[in-house]
Amino acid sequence: MPANARKIIPADILPDSDYAARRKQLRSDAIALKKHRRVEVGPFATFYFENYLTMWLQVQEMLRIEKGGDEQMAGELEAYNPLIPQGDELIATLMLEIEDADRRNATLLTLGGIEETIFMEIGATRIAATPTEYDDRTTPDGKTSSVHWLRFKLTGEQIARFATERVVIGIGHKNYGHMAVLSEATRTALAQDFA
Repeated sequence: MPANARKIIPADILPDSDYAARRKQLRSDAIALKKHRRVEVGPFATFYFENYLTMWLQVQEMLRIEKGGDEQMAGELEAYNPLIPQGDELIATLMLEIEDADRRNATLLTLGGIEETIFMEIGATRIAATPTEYDDRTTPDGKTSSVHWLRFKLTGEQIARFATERVVIGIGHKNYGHMAVLSEATRTALAQDFA
């Protein structure tokens, strides 16, 4: 399975017994992979940049836990394949991580529409994130979800500049305005998604 593959197919999925035998090592490898694909922005927002391997592992874990067979596999592939970058984009899961349930609920009620305020800057160029094709993540009463999936589409020129210029990821919501500069290690890791 090449790390820069663009789609998980049924033949990529290990039988449960094979996955169980290799699970510890695969999860250890995933922790190392994800280290430079994680970016904290402000006190409780974290971006986890996805790729083929992170989504493949997610599918394997879901199949291991739920044991739904081929029918479940089709649903998992339908859900997770859209979160694999296609060569001209980065895709991130944004987690709003607040442990205390009461505080989390109160805070999420103030962050409606946060998914529409996410951006990336490469040098002086700003790229607005677009939410992926999932259901609306903000409820009619203005409460946002604690999980969002976001797509950053880049031009060829932006991709060429990504590994060498300052890259910032930010949130411009009126109640949560924070930015973070991507480290060189993170830029290098994410640049592989353009290969």
